[in-house]
Amino acid sequence: MSRTDRRAGGHRVDHDTYRPQTFSISIKGVVVRDGKVLLLRNEREEWELPGGRIEVGETPEECVTREFFEETQWKVQAGPILDTWMYYINAAEKHVFIVTYGCHSIGNTQPILSHEHKEIGLFSESEIPSLVMPDGYKRSIATWYASLRGDGSELTG
Repeated sequence: MSRTDRRAGGHRVDHDTYRPQTFSISIKGVVVRDGKVLLLRNEREEWELPGGRIEVGETPEECVTREFFEETQWKVQAGPILDTWMYYINAAEKHVFIVTYGCHSIGNTQPILSHEHKEIGLFSESEIPSLVMPDGYKRSIATWYASLRGDGSELTG
């Protein structure tokens, strides 16, 4: 005999056959240095934040600092969580759960492009709205700029 109940939205759920949808988790970082945010262009011709998949045994903060260094050679310190959102990648036909952190750069080296991306760029806040980029990243960038203005860091971190 199958057990069923109603979930939010009125949909029936059969507990004996229900299998939750799975998705990847990606931890991303926003760094603003000298008033500009660092972005990477991916194979889908979208600009994105540095970051990637969290590994077993790793904290999200460790993930974002590791991924940021692997992709740009920039050392960063993870700050606050800025946003979380679900992103559907049409080309890959998959969902990814995105967590974005505001990060502070350590040092003053130039970013170096890794093999994982096509291009690296530094963009002013006013350039972000016109870039081909998921809205969630734009929202995270705007949140971090606002936070940096509010704490008096003069957008250098």
